[in-house]
Amino acid sequence: MKQAHEILFEPMKIGSVEIKNRYVMAPIGPGGLCDPDGSYNYRGVEYYVERAKGGAGLIMTGVTMVENDIEKCALPSMPCPTLNPLNFIKTAKIMTERIHAYDAKIFLQLSAGFGRVSIPSIVGSTAVAPSPIPHRWLKGVTCRALTIEEIKTYVRKFADSAEIAQKAGFDGIEIHAVHEGYLLDQFAISMFNQRTDEYGGSLENRLRFAIEIVEAIKARCGKAFPVSLRYSIKSFIKDWLQGGLPGEDFVEMGRDIPEGIEAAKILEAAGYDAFNGDVGSYDSWYWSHPPMYQSKGLYLPYNKILKDILKVPVITAGRMDNPDLAADAIVSRQTDFVGLARPLLADPQLPNKVRAGKFDRVRPCLSCQEGCMGRLAKYAQVSCAVNPACGREADYQLTPALEKKTVMIVGGGIAGMEAARVATLRGHVVTLYEKSDRLGGVVIPGGVPDFKEDDHALLAWYERELRELKVPLVFNTEVTEQMIVKAAPDVLIVATGSKPKMLKIGDAANVYTAEDVLNGVKPAGDQTIIIGAGLVGCETALWLYDQGKKVTVVELADHILALAGPLCHANHDMLHELMEFKKIEVMTSSYVAAPTDGGFVVKSKEGDMETYVPADSAILAIGYTSERSLFEKVRNKVPEAYAFGDARAVSNIMYAIWDAYEVARAI
Repeated sequence: MKQAHEILFEPMKIGSVEIKNRYVMAPIGPGGLCDPDGSYNYRGVEYYVERAKGGAGLIMTGVTMVENDIEKCALPSMPCPTLNPLNFIKTAKIMTERIHAYDAKIFLQLSAGFGRVSIPSIVGSTAVAPSPIPHRWLKGVTCRALTIEEIKTYVRKFADSAEIAQKAGFDGIEIHAVHEGYLLDQFAISMFNQRTDEYGGSLENRLRFAIEIVEAIKARCGKAFPVSLRYSIKSFIKDWLQGGLPGEDFVEMGRDIPEGIEAAKILEAAGYDAFNGDVGSYDSWYWSHPPMYQSKGLYLPYNKILKDILKVPVITAGRMDNPDLAADAIVSRQTDFVGLARPLLADPQLPNKVRAGKFDRVRPCLSCQEGCMGRLAKYAQVSCAVNPACGREADYQLTPALEKKTVMIVGGGIAGMEAARVATLRGHVVTLYEKSDRLGGVVIPGGVPDFKEDDHALLAWYERELRELKVPLVFNTEVTEQMIVKAAPDVLIVATGSKPKMLKIGDAANVYTAEDVLNGVKPAGDQTIIIGAGLVGCETALWLYDQGKKVTVVELADHILALAGPLCHANHDMLHELMEFKKIEVMTSSYVAAPTDGGFVVKSKEGDMETYVPADSAILAIGYTSERSLFEKVRNKVPEAYAFGDARAVSNIMYAIWDAYEVARAI
């Protein structure tokens, strides 16, 4: 362990419970980890135990409902202790006992529910709230105000759930949440809470719900039973459904820092033993679930404020995977604990690897949110783009191959590297061929923008892993049909990727692919047109804008990111709003018709408008075409042949890795 990282492994208490180190698995939705009766299933047990095995000192589970009548959710969606207490205790006890074997602690996160931010696929088309306010996702839907009797029922159910958790071996509770705009937060924020009874009006009244919850739990479980609070000191709400971006000057409509400070003091006095702090709301989801466009450690300046005013410990997540950043944050008194959610999905062993001085062996989180938050929202199932075994640890663990085979892999992109890694781990004899002089494929240009640095970190990780495994790498070699026939491998994997789609614009010579511009092969010039407003086009536009270039984006569809996705709302919304905030000109329902002196002619799709756009270049970001010609020639000339990654179907990093893992684990 590096001396600078020693602080990360010093014990510290939350209430009466000592945590062995400063690493906390931050909560993330437990989609797919429970059964219809609200109890944890075997997947849930293995998922949390894996993170304890990896060295986290404290495990915070994800959202756990305390009831399923007032805000009725489709089951199984999230755990709920009060539906079947006996079975919940039985299954959770197995989990807590195994987690304690690693000297880790575990808190059960209990939730008052979603309120106006309820996910339609889980809750349906109606919702509860403090007051009749608009739903976050469903246009035209007004939420129903909770009655006082229902609030009292919630408080009682929190105490019931905490008592069940205590019997099941949980070491404490986290209350979800006076944060992110969930139901408890809606009660705490005057924008959402328009009540005139004892639960509305003054700040103390708006916090009464959260205060009664901690008081009820302490009365039922004892004052020594720790209760942490998920808390946002600032909401970043510019207006209904509108967030404020980093660096943007706006009037806070939600909770601003002065009120956030006052509320934190009141809640600490009520009995909360720790604050798991962040900022943001569902109206500015890219703060609560930060994409790659947000800075590393983005919550630290805000949690430093909490640290200065509170006596109880502060936990900080938010892109905190770098141990230098994490250790410095503790030393400089910006936080007490380091929360990791997505990084522990990507690599559960992160704390152990840092402790062993092997941070370079940590598989990086990309903050892409495709396997976690995006998948949770769409499929109610948590996983990870770079770790296919996440959420299915037992089912998807690697086992030694019964028969050792020779495996020839053509293509050194993400899919080829993952296949080489997995097949070698299982005992096969692998050789990887790459026609260029380096590994990485299309991820090399894709990771050029500074906000995509973790894409390049993933490539570096694969290169290190393949070196450690001593996988033979053959560069600058284009594999032919004859070479494959001569080599006669038992298994052939073709991961030859894809090529950028081309477009001829008159006789213009200054039309380049985004890949060539990102790689520095071709110059964008001082002003450029980007053709295509998908993910590559928009991210390239941001990258060039930040270099001081004048950028115009032209898109044939009627809106940007039309074909990108499914993206997590946080990523999608932030990219949209950044394009707007930076005033990058976007011309939708349009196409580049012809070159002209000093620029290009852009026409509307209907042909009724024509615009001259000055530009030094036109950059093509109109998609990719699978390169599978080799596979088609040789698929029947070897005993086993597979094509995956973009060679099978043009997709994203997640499916390149997942396809490769699925096939290589079964060879």
